[in-house]
Amino acid sequence: MRFASLGSGSRGNALVVEVGSTRVLLDAGFGPREMTRRLARQGLVPADIAAVLVTHEHADHAGGAFSCGRSFGWEIRLTHGTLAACQARRGAEKIELVDSQASFSIGEIEVQPFPVPHDAREPVQFVFSNGDRRLGVLTDAGHVTAHIVAQLDACDALVLECNHSAAMLAEGPYPAALKRRIG
Repeated sequence: MRFASLGSGSRGNALVVEVGSTRVLLDAGFGPREMTRRLARQGLVPADIAAVLVTHEHADHAGGAFSCGRSFGWEIRLTHGTLAACQARRGAEKIELVDSQASFSIGEIEVQPFPVPHDAREPVQFVFSNGDRRLGVLTDAGHVTAHIVAQLDACDALVLECNHSAAMLAEGPYPAALKRRIG
């Protein structure tokens, strides 16, 4: 199992996970042109991606999912709540709904979603496995719960996004409504 971050931050998030010949993208916060450029830095092209898993509807995670899905023919997997929140961005994509607590497979990758507390309609995070190794990913969780700990406890590797700074938020350029939401 291999993984690589294509970007992590308020301007966009994406992570590639690879098991054997199967590659999935976790989140697609970049549009088709930028996504192609970021994949190329890993020696990949859009056709190498089997599916995109979307954690939640915020633009830095889902902003490019639907345009990339249309451009590259990618299947997009997301929860019902996330899909409902993203209706305005939809077009003619291949959509597969994900139960936030039911595991599934994409090619050689076993995927276990789990719900997290975040200000979104039905946010999830994921644990990926090849049968021997487990990779857990946790971004945009409002706080850590016992369920999150249980899901990530036996992982061999963990990707965490932790970037909250009250001072940076207060002094930063975001509009007041966004500052309240993030705070």
